[in-house]
Amino acid sequence: MTSIKSISTNIRIIILSFLLPGSMATAQNFKLLRYDENYEFLKDSTRNFYENLKFVPLNNQKDIYISFGGEARFEYVDFNNEDWGRLNIGHNNFLLQRYDLHADIHLGKTFRVFAQLRSALQDGRSNGPRGIDEDQLNVQNLFIDVSLWRKEDQKIIIRAGRQELDYGSGRLISVREGPNARLYFTGGKIMYSSARFSIDGFAMMADTINTGAFDNKMSKQLNLWGAYSKIIFPKAGNLDLYYLGIKRNESVFEEGMASEKRHTIGTRFWKYGGGFIYNLEAAYQFGSFGTGNINAWTGSVDIGYSFENIKFKPTLNLRNDYISGDKNKNDGNLQTFNPLYPKGGYFGFSPQVGPVNLIDIHPYATLDLLPELKMQVDVVLNWRYSLQDGVYRPSGSLNLPGSASAERYIGTAYLANFSYSINKYISVVSGIQYFKTGAFIDDIIPNSKDGVFFNARLGFKF
Repeated sequence: MTSIKSISTNIRIIILSFLLPGSMATAQNFKLLRYDENYEFLKDSTRNFYENLKFVPLNNQKDIYISFGGEARFEYVDFNNEDWGRLNIGHNNFLLQRYDLHADIHLGKTFRVFAQLRSALQDGRSNGPRGIDEDQLNVQNLFIDVSLWRKEDQKIIIRAGRQELDYGSGRLISVREGPNARLYFTGGKIMYSSARFSIDGFAMMADTINTGAFDNKMSKQLNLWGAYSKIIFPKAGNLDLYYLGIKRNESVFEEGMASEKRHTIGTRFWKYGGGFIYNLEAAYQFGSFGTGNINAWTGSVDIGYSFENIKFKPTLNLRNDYISGDKNKNDGNLQTFNPLYPKGGYFGFSPQVGPVNLIDIHPYATLDLLPELKMQVDVVLNWRYSLQDGVYRPSGSLNLPGSASAERYIGTAYLANFSYSINKYISVVSGIQYFKTGAFIDDIIPNSKDGVFFNARLGFKF
């Protein structure tokens, strides 16, 4: 009877701990990539029920241990005219769910194994799940780390296996957190890091994603390779330098469909925090598309100011992107920029226009209405960069061919987003977006319709 009471007490403690704001001050903030979390700081502390899940010692020295974690996410989506009236879908509302569980196993200072199962489910979408909506059950991460060398704040680690990737602002390589199904790759990576400099080199295969359980297929060929580095300049900011290569057997642009081998070299200079903030990025691409050559580029300027000492701590930003498009769809060469593996919400949540053949002006602002409640409002004005190229989806795939139209303006998106953190474990996010079609959409789609999007998401992490 005593054991039953003890179990009941522990259950009540963990439920209250998750629900009460400000509870469990010792828990660190959760990372976008859950494998970046480290709970070794709990080693010599007195642990409660929850913290016993985060640090489970397996030997007396406590240098061999397991950490468990997971997530549940529920989202309601309501979309009107997602396709601007082209396919006559009209109103479309549906539910999305995402669940994951992971185990992080540390075997001393040299070896580590990270394993994560994830389930992404969709229900009710009238034209079926998109590739970003559903992957019923899959192994999202399963890799081993080997520490080759450590000296003070410097270390070299090799990682092999299935793993999520996310670099920089997510412009080119993103785990794609906004959509229901996140991206992952299979391959190897070597990582060096010190106090002010880090660099990763990697070679990856991209799997073919299917909607069932454990039915994703490894590509068995090198799809993505490169190196990404970050240099920290105290007070001045951070400098990223990177090279990325991709190979795809069938890539589709308005120029046509052909095999693609593309190289990207780029840089990013950025600083976040109080006062003046900025994010400046430029990249150039070259390679081959079928028998033709690739010559593409992008540039982005995002500058703003964070007023940390004013009520509501407002930030005001202005962003401007130039992203190249194809100059002539019939010449065999390609000037269309490829965003590779971008995050879906680079131009606001659930955008209808992707980062290809685009000029945009994007003012936005944030307010801390309460310590737990944040608001962001955006206006995004979109033009085609080249009149010989079309409009692309957030994933980078072709949506509307455009060479038949002489109109440049795509449309304007108006967005408002609210996020409320009940505590470190439970959050609520909701947003609304209105897309007013421009002259290009009205020219290409007869009787085009403005798009309206609404979502509400409840998330829980432990």
